[in-house]
This record gives sequence, structure tokens and C-alpha cells, in this order.
Amino acid sequence: MLQSERRLQKIGSSVLMSLPAEWIKTLGLKKGDILSIENNEDNSITIFPASIRNIQNKEIAIHLIDLSHDKLINQIYGAYLLGYDTIKIVGKTQIDFEDREVIKKAMRNLVGLEIVDEDGLNITIQFLLDSRSLNISKLLKQMSSIVNGTHRDIVNAMKTGETNIDLLVRGRDDEVNRQYFLIVRLIRTALMDRRLATSLDLSNIDILDYRIASNHLENAGDLISKLSSLLAGSFDKIKYEKIIEANNLILQMQEKSISGFITKDTEKSSQVVTFFNKFNAISNFIKNEYIKLEGNYEAVLKIINIVYTMDEIAKCWVDIADLIKPTYSIR
Repeated sequence: MLQSERRLQKIGSSVLMSLPAEWIKTLGLKKGDILSIENNEDNSITIFPASIRNIQNKEIAIHLIDLSHDKLINQIYGAYLLGYDTIKIVGKTQIDFEDREVIKKAMRNLVGLEIVDEDGLNITIQFLLDSRSLNISKLLKQMSSIVNGTHRDIVNAMKTGETNIDLLVRGRDDEVNRQYFLIVRLIRTALMDRRLATSLDLSNIDILDYRIASNHLENAGDLISKLSSLLAGSFDKIKYEKIIEANNLILQMQEKSISGFITKDTEKSSQVVTFFNKFNAISNFIKNEYIKLEGNYEAVLKIINIVYTMDEIAKCWVDIADLIKPTYSIR
């Protein structure tokens, strides 16, 4: 990004500033053209021609020549996350059935993508959602709701003695990822297009904070999936009571951290720290009391992994709460 300085000049009752000649030339502007000016929260301004006020369609072509399935999927994901509205898959020869299935499978993980045109040599995919109509806080709450529901089902399964706990999370992690990818796409697009950020009422610090919060939330979802696998199977020698109590505290931490982050409620940030201290005491009790009574090495290792995973989930919620107001260090 080129940067230059301009001196303000006063002519009559007006204060004027010249615009960079290169910028005028690039956009093909001339005398009499209308410019739109937006005031940003950080006291900066955004200037752009009124004729391009609407967000322009971004298009990219992906050529299938010598492209493995993994690379094809990565390129589709990358184009989506970079905010491209139209993705054209171009084949040198007929696109075979297997490649088409790989493309459709990748699309299922990306919200808003649809095939709008298809023939033997080309597939045109388009993002059909209007980014300006999306609500990033609502997307984050939806993502959090899926993660929270999965975690609650795991806790309820422990209470009822269900052994196939890992079956409860199947498919839900994919939905968390779909919401996460959409949030990342929206954030990166807003970062590159100040007009979109303004329409979404996102300041630069909001964009950064939502990117960090969504990453912690996605990480928590992965850790909860791992926890379900660790808790699956028979627990003849492991008592659930303290583990359930610890997970209930983690669930409360999530509720306070997400709602506090969205509403910028610093009181909820402090409550998360209080819950974490209580959780920490219970996790230490589990490690110190349960493990020393256990004679089976594999069972001991399993409990250590369970406690460690719960601790990592809890830290995700503390990290989100710290975005509201840094109050506590756990590193």
C-alpha cells in the first residue's frame, strides 16, 4: 500500500486536499465525478467512486492440469476464504466423475457455494450469499451453539452411563467448520474491503477480535471431539462425578465468554475467571486423588489425557474472555 502526505489548503470557506494523480488515473476519474466518503470509527475516512459503491464480484479460475484431489480441495477452500465470489474449475479435457465428486464434497463444507453452470470442460461455482446481509455475531453464536450442544450431550451421556459417547459428535464437527469457514471468509473480505466492514459495523479491532474468537471456538470444537473419544468405552475404574462437575463448569465458562464477548460485558469476563479457578481446583483433585488410587497404567494415562483435554477446552473460553478485558494469565 502506497502512502503519501497531503497538505490541507483553504480556499474561501472550504478546506481542500488534492488526491493522488495515480489513483485518479487508475480509476479513470474525471472532473464532475462523484466520490463517496465514509467516516470510520478510528477517525480515518474511506474514499471511493460512487459508481463502484456496490462490492464488485471477484472471480478466479482453477485449472485441473496435474492437480491432485488434495490440491484441488485446498485451492477451492483457499479461493472461498479469500473472498472470491465466482470460482471457475477449468479442465483441459473432460472433467471426469471422480473430480466432480471431489469438487462437490469440498463445496458441502463451504456455506453459500452453489454450482451455477456446468459442462464437460468447466464447472462454475458461485457464492450466492450477500456478505453485507450477514451478521458476524449471529454466526459466532450459531457456531457456539453447536459446540455447546455437543458438549452438553457428552456430559449427559456420562450421567446416564452411555458408552458410545463418541457417536454423539459425528457430523457436528463438520457443521462447526462450515460456520468457521464462513466467518473467516467474511472477516478477510471485510479486511480487504473497508466498505463491507463499514456496512457490517466492524472496526479494525472488531475484525481482529472476531478472527481470534472464532479460531478459539473452532479449536474448542476439535478438543470436545477428542474428549468424546477419550470418554468412550468402559469406565469400570474411573468415577465420573468429578469429571462431570468439571465439565459443567466449562459449559458455564463458554456461555459467559461468548455472550460477554458479543455484548462486550466485562463482568462476564471476570465470571469466566472465577469458573476457571473452580475448574482448576477440581482438575487438580482428579489428578492428585483419582490417579494415585489407580493401579492400571493405561487407565491412569487415559485420565491424564481427559484432564489435559478439559483444561485445553477451558483455556479456550478464558482466551475469548480476555478479548473482552484482559484479566487473568494462565500461560
